[in-house]
Amino acid sequence: MTGRNQTIITEFLLLGLPIEPEHQDLFYTLFLAMYVTTVLGNLLIMFLIRLDSHLHTPMYLFLSKLSFSDLCFSSVTMPKLLQDMQSQDPSISYAGCLTQMYFFLFFADLESFLLVAMAYDRYVAICFPLHYTTVMSPRLCLFLLVLPWALTTFHAMLHTLLMARLHFCADNVIAHFFCDMSALLKLSCSDTRVNELVIFITGGLILVIPFLLIITSYTRIVSSILKVPSARGIRKAFSTCGSHLTVVSLFYGTVIGLYLCPSANNSTVKETVMAMMYTVVTPMLNPFIYSLRNRDMKGALGRVFYKKKTCFSL
Repeated sequence: MTGRNQTIITEFLLLGLPIEPEHQDLFYTLFLAMYVTTVLGNLLIMFLIRLDSHLHTPMYLFLSKLSFSDLCFSSVTMPKLLQDMQSQDPSISYAGCLTQMYFFLFFADLESFLLVAMAYDRYVAICFPLHYTTVMSPRLCLFLLVLPWALTTFHAMLHTLLMARLHFCADNVIAHFFCDMSALLKLSCSDTRVNELVIFITGGLILVIPFLLIITSYTRIVSSILKVPSARGIRKAFSTCGSHLTVVSLFYGTVIGLYLCPSANNSTVKETVMAMMYTVVTPMLNPFIYSLRNRDMKGALGRVFYKKKTCFSL
């Protein structure tokens, strides 16, 4: 990272959120509450699925992995954000910044693939119920878990290594609340065309294709349910797919808008708000949308705590 008219950058300064000083404590409390809700909600889901044998099915296997991914994804950025909001030194080391970027990409990609696996699981369960156990075999479930880990590791490492080869000049202020890839590229005084090309190509594979697969799965689910000419079928269709598609659209819409279709008119404030939607809001909503509103999860909650209560009473 040395050269003429270049400075060795050992740390970056995170500009954080565009919040007025008088509102800092209010937003700190809000974000802390959101993070705690995310952690507790996702831990509860993993806890219930682990303890209740009724939930040892492919659907809940994917849900538990999604909860783990959401928990880690939120934890990559939120603790640092909360720390910086209470600190006068919002710095992060060069190595720490690249590490944060790696894990951010890893868990964001993992969430994308897990959402595809869940959509496919629901598609098979609703459209081919008689063949569900045959299609969703343990081997396929293992494949749908191992493949995303391998692909996300490669993708995150690729972007991290490409970022590490860039030079950074005197400006080390990142106009974001975490080490965002696009924000780092704006700071670099090297040629970033290779990085931008790789973002566009791999983004299509990691984001656009999974998004289209999810939309296709839920479209077929709705079509299958609507073949039953009843109000109950229609309600079931919207109940099954409506809330799920809302979260999927929120996650993919903001990510694709930020990284694959960036606009020159996008202000730093707008980009920060969009990033907050998929880094903070989506991981918090997923436990409620996918699991805690689910009848099986409510039953598991009752069984687990009833069992605990019985043990204590003995």
